Amino acid sequence: MEAIARISKANIVQATRKHTATVFFFHGSGGTAEDMKEWVDIINREKLQFPHIKLVYPSAPSQPYTPNNGMMQNVWFDRVAITNQVPEDLKSVDSMCQHVSLLINKEVEDGIPRDRIILGGFSMGGCLALHLAYRFKTAVAGCFAMSSFLNKGSAVYEHLKANPEDAKIPLLQYHGTVDTLVPIEWGEESARNLKELGVNVEFVPLERVEHELNRKEIQGWKDWLLDLLPDK
Repeated sequence: MEAIARISKANIVQATRKHTATVFFFHGSGGTAEDMKEWVDIINREKLQFPHIKLVYPSAPSQPYTPNNGMMQNVWFDRVAITNQVPEDLKSVDSMCQHVSLLINKEVEDGIPRDRIILGGFSMGGCLALHLAYRFKTAVAGCFAMSSFLNKGSAVYEHLKANPEDAKIPLLQYHGTVDTLVPIEWGEESARNLKELGVNVEFVPLERVEHELNRKEIQGWKDWLLDLLPDK
């Protein structure tokens, strides 16, 4: 329960009017809820807030992270290396998905239908969202992944092969063309694999953008959110 208590420390931006939808935005490795919210607001050039959508920026718990020589870091899960060539640490991924699912369940208990909830994130946070949307919370309205990827042979692919009905959730992916931490080819490969499994993927390359958020990206993402989660 300690991990859940730490995850539940989220930076929340309430809807300005009636709350009828919720978006979860998961940060990348080493980040925090506050960092992610501040970054989005800076790129947006003002505090991002919606009349009807609550924005939830959760913080990952601090835990040993193998790519950082096993040192403690705010990460959603562990992995052998930052590459798509290694097997997923599925025990770590699934444990976190189960913990985060409790936060999503709380929204449903508070009256927000699953089909009015969107899950997404940046880098590692986007990967977490893919596992959540296409394996654990498969009735949500949509998923977004910014500068993210899935490993070859991902459990997400295996789940969708066995459960093709779970591919109905639309996916928006953004990726910088000059990303040196997570090469765009990894994101493109993930998009191709998901498309082949029936996911409606919109993949948007960001020209001359590194491993970072971009104003064009945030503007397009906001339009996409409002299209899937209209005010009502």
